Amino acid sequence: MLSRFLLEPLRDPSFRHALAAVLALALAAGPIGVFVMLRRMSLVGDAMSHAILPGVAIMFLIAGSNVYAMTLGGIIAGLVIALLAGAISRATALHEDASLAVFLLVSLAVGIVIVTLKGIDIEQLMTFLFGETAAKMNPERLLVIAANATITLLGLALIYRPLVLGCVDPSYLRSVSRTEGFAHLTFLALLVLNLISAFHALGTLLGMAIIIIPASIARFWTRDLTGMIAIAVATALLAGFAGVVLAYHAGIPSGPAVTLFAGVLYIGSVLLGRVDGLIWRAFPGRHLEA
Repeated sequence: MLSRFLLEPLRDPSFRHALAAVLALALAAGPIGVFVMLRRMSLVGDAMSHAILPGVAIMFLIAGSNVYAMTLGGIIAGLVIALLAGAISRATALHEDASLAVFLLVSLAVGIVIVTLKGIDIEQLMTFLFGETAAKMNPERLLVIAANATITLLGLALIYRPLVLGCVDPSYLRSVSRTEGFAHLTFLALLVLNLISAFHALGTLLGMAIIIIPASIARFWTRDLTGMIAIAVATALLAGFAGVVLAYHAGIPSGPAVTLFAGVLYIGSVLLGRVDGLIWRAFPGRHLEA
């Protein structure tokens, strides 16, 4: 019965597209999420996930539901918002997170106004907010998500060393190398790409879930960076697969389904995780004595 429940959807081409899209997103979102967490940019990432909405909405107003047009609009909007927030924080006393919070609210309002002017129906609005159902994922969205995942992994390989050092000791990195600024801007660009992919797969409201929840889960199981990345990717893959299967059978959007499974895994990690898990903290093992 279980095998039939899991394997029967594979006969549907749209389900295979949805599954491949979420799994490709998970491969890139895992390591991106770990660095977002280590750099304490979780709320920044959430703000940027909403900041891409005006660009997507403008392209939707111009070109309709063209996947490539909406992707381009989201990338431009995300990069512009990130650069503006950074510039304002450096030119004034306002911190970058506060600038992004302001842009988040304004961008969300602008996006909603644009979408409303287009006369969007309730089904399209639900797709914008929570993503497509697993039965409606098309090859164009899959191609965009796969391309963004490939670019992300190559980009992370390029900036991995300064990115890691920037998480550990940014002052030292600035004293010995001029790559800190380049690595930060490249990382922001890669984050925007993954937010666009998450928007196509899971919607604008829940897209950040597959980026930050698996990374938070990994933190409860290991302190090793490589281990955290591996656990984050594995968790994202598991939540993505289980969520898409549930979405297919229940006829619900993929965004809430994937997020719910990731949330269950997070709760389990809070309780059982070997690093600061509640049960391990309540019943610590014996320490060696001299």
